[in-house]
Parts: sequence; C-alpha cells; structure tokens
Amino acid sequence: MPSLIYAPVFALLVFEMSIFGLLIVPLPYTLKRKLFTFVSENPLIAKLQYGMKITFIFILILFIDSVNRVYSVQVELAKTKSSQNSAMLEGSGRMEVQARKFYSQRNMYLCGFTLFLSLILNRTYVLILDTLRLEEKVKRYEGDPKASGKDSDKLAQAGGAGEIGKLKNQLAQKDRDIETLKKQSEGLSREYGNMADQYSKQNPDSTPKKDR
Repeated sequence: MPSLIYAPVFALLVFEMSIFGLLIVPLPYTLKRKLFTFVSENPLIAKLQYGMKITFIFILILFIDSVNRVYSVQVELAKTKSSQNSAMLEGSGRMEVQARKFYSQRNMYLCGFTLFLSLILNRTYVLILDTLRLEEKVKRYEGDPKASGKDSDKLAQAGGAGEIGKLKNQLAQKDRDIETLKKQSEGLSREYGNMADQYSKQNPDSTPKKDR
C-alpha cells in the first residue's frame, strides 16, 4: 500500500526533472518567447498549475509523515540498543527495524526532493521570463522591428497564470476605464460651470429657477 501511495510522487518527480531539463535547454530567442507566452496564456496549463499546487499540499503532508516515521524508527533503534536484551538486535527483529528505517528515509527523501524541485522550477521559470523581458527591452533600444508587436506585448504580460492573469488584466482595464470616466465627468462639470458663469454674465437680470 505505501508503495502505491509513493509511486505517483516518484512519477511527479520524474516529470519535474523532465520539465527542468526542457527549461535549461538552449533554444532560439523567438522560439523561447513563443513557448513561454503560450505557457502563460493557455487556460489548460493554468488549471494544471492549480491542480499541481493542491498535489504539493498532499506531498507536504506525506513528507511530514515520513519525517515522523524516521524519527520513530530512530527512537525504537535507540531503545533497542540501550536495552539489556541484546537478542532483539539479532536476526529478523533487527532486519525488520532496519527495513522500516530504509523505507521511511526513502519516502522522506522522495517527498523532500519533489517539493524542493517544485520551488526550483517556479524560480527558474520566473528568472527566464525576466531574462526574456530584458532581452526584449534591449532589442527595442537597438531599434529591432521584431521587438515591437503583439508577441512583445504578450511577453510583457506573461506570468499571470492564465485565467487569473486575464482576470487581473480585465480588472486593471476596468480601473483605467473608471478613472477615464471620472476625468471626463470632472471635465464636463467644469465646462458646465464655465458655461453657467458666462450665461450669468451675459444675462445679469435673469435669475435661475429653483427646483422644488
């Protein structure tokens, strides 16, 4: 049963190692930009990232459990060695305790490396995105026509985690629209005040009607 539980963890570790290998493979700038833009905008990949976060929570629980098991086995070995009955140190009893210690340590290292590699993958992804943005800025300063366009704008907005990034961009656009409407309303109110002042100067005898 424990082997069935930790088999998906091992598969996830192999998957992370494959992704990390793809990240560090040297690719042409144009191909790498399109690849990272696609990864950042694809909603399916965003859902996959969300599912991976939930999976890592379960792996963290398994890691804590494996650490607890390693500690329990170490305490059991210490008690056995300190006891006067040395027969427990011989034969099948000792082998059984050593086997449990080995499996506990294996599970601890497996979960720990999986969690650690997930952090490295996330950090590597962010660093590569920052590097691509810096290269894009350098190309713009050099006057490269390929550095300005839809791909450049998409790269600048990359890293927003798919649907979440789109929602953030929509909220930012709504805020900009509200600010624009506020400025327009303030301009209209000032214009109305100026027209009212001009009308009152041109017709000093007319009195404005009060609303009831």
